[in-house]
Amino acid sequence: MLNLLDLIGDWNPQLLREIKGRLKTRNVLTTAAASLVGQLLILLYFYTQLPFEDTYSKHYDQIYNRYCTGLHDYSQPSCLKDAFGSFIINWSTWWQDIFMALCWTSIFSLLILGTFLLMSDLSTEERRGTLNFIRLSPQSEVNILSGKLLGVPILLYFVVILAVPLHLWAGFSAEIPLPGILLFYLVIAASCIFFYSGALLCGAITSRYSGFLPWLGGGVVFAFLMLTTGMTHGYQSLDNPSAWLRLLSPIDSMLYLFSSSYQSIEDWFDWQWYYLPVGASTLGFVGFVLLNYGLWTYWIWQGLQRCFRNPNTTMLSKRQSYLLIACFEGVILGCAVQGQEYSDNSWEFDNLFYLAFFSAILLFGLIATLSPSRQTLLDWARYRRERVSNPQGFRKNTLMPDLIWGEKSPAVVAMAINIAIAVTPLVTWGLLGPFDSDERTQILFCVAFFISLMMIYATITQLMLMMKTSKRSLWATGTIAAAVLLPPTIIAVLGIDPYQNTIPWLFSTFPWAAIESAAMNTMFLALLSQLSVLTLLNLQLRRQLRLAGESASKALLAGRSSVPTS
Repeated sequence: MLNLLDLIGDWNPQLLREIKGRLKTRNVLTTAAASLVGQLLILLYFYTQLPFEDTYSKHYDQIYNRYCTGLHDYSQPSCLKDAFGSFIINWSTWWQDIFMALCWTSIFSLLILGTFLLMSDLSTEERRGTLNFIRLSPQSEVNILSGKLLGVPILLYFVVILAVPLHLWAGFSAEIPLPGILLFYLVIAASCIFFYSGALLCGAITSRYSGFLPWLGGGVVFAFLMLTTGMTHGYQSLDNPSAWLRLLSPIDSMLYLFSSSYQSIEDWFDWQWYYLPVGASTLGFVGFVLLNYGLWTYWIWQGLQRCFRNPNTTMLSKRQSYLLIACFEGVILGCAVQGQEYSDNSWEFDNLFYLAFFSAILLFGLIATLSPSRQTLLDWARYRRERVSNPQGFRKNTLMPDLIWGEKSPAVVAMAINIAIAVTPLVTWGLLGPFDSDERTQILFCVAFFISLMMIYATITQLMLMMKTSKRSLWATGTIAAAVLLPPTIIAVLGIDPYQNTIPWLFSTFPWAAIESAAMNTMFLALLSQLSVLTLLNLQLRRQLRLAGESASKALLAGRSSVPTS
């Protein structure tokens, strides 16, 4: 055992630290007892579901139960008896239900509790002051964070590993092939790496806000699992980009492998990605799910490697953001290009809505990710001022490349490029899709409003991050949330119908509701007003950056105090 610990310590010192802190004798015994008791309770519960000859059932001529073998009636088979008077039980179905119960329990336990444990651990490290000590370690970010990922939930892994023998026994008794079970284990492992990496990223950038965030992270994962479960049982169509969201949940993969009787799961067998029959074979479907997990885990780790050492830096560089948005649009567009043929084009409009919705969520995330902090902007503005004042080091063509690629420059130009990449599929679909001229005009106006509003939100965020208050991030988040939600909420509460009175909706932050019934000149006026607001906001941002770049002596001679650097 000591030799094994030495090998682990040489390979990953952080993992050894986590193991020594958690694998105490009392913790291991408590965890083992909890796992065994949980398995026993599952067995006892399903044992109570078997048919028994009791006093209540003697009053009936026929008993119906899920695990009987007779003819189906009242949605359940009737119970038959053998020569000894005992009920004939369909043990294969009984073991399959136990197998599926263990699958559901393992998914929810691993993803929710594991996310909570990782975020709580980072919050605790930050509160104790040891997280900065870990950041100063000579080990690489990948080594440290992989040690966290493997070591923090190690007791949770132990609980699940103790349930593997019963899970395999139930699967073999239910005549489930071993390759299918092993593929399920691969999907569970990939989903844990994906969700745990996301938990590490959130914990690394928000570790200073300890206490509430672990509960919030666990609640978000629980809500996501419940959402995808509801989509599965609610016969949600797979002919739109929402299928990509379900691929991020291991629930659909589990039902695809073991319970293909659901109608929404049967749709996966005909599902295509860019007309490739991904769902036609088990290996193709599971392989695509694993590739999907691997792709987004890779992007999460790109952010982890950037912000773990320095939480004040942006999560992604501008170059990485362009690749991320292009990759995202390419993946979800493959889920939308094929679908059923309808007499009208409602399917195309639904897919356009899903594309715009998912793109907007990612763009809001990029606004928060790419917008540099106040100190970074002040340093950049002062650096630009010094370059301008030094003719030998100044080149006229350096500003625009700096705004596009620079690490410390404002994110407005970079967001414009990201928005352009995001709306390219929307514009292409709107122009080449089966729409008439009026519908194409409406789609193009929707895209124009989308671009202007996202640019306004990006500029407001950058302006809010230039504030002198210490709660700049909270102010920026609250301002954007209010700008997005308050105007349409107030208009809706006032009972203004977007089909009868289009002007209030067009001039709000939700103009798409009134585009169908709005006049052309009214839409032009509303779009022009948004562009005017965008221009004024950018002029204000430019003014603040120019003042920030002034030297202290010049500001003093002009009668102004120099801009503080904190």
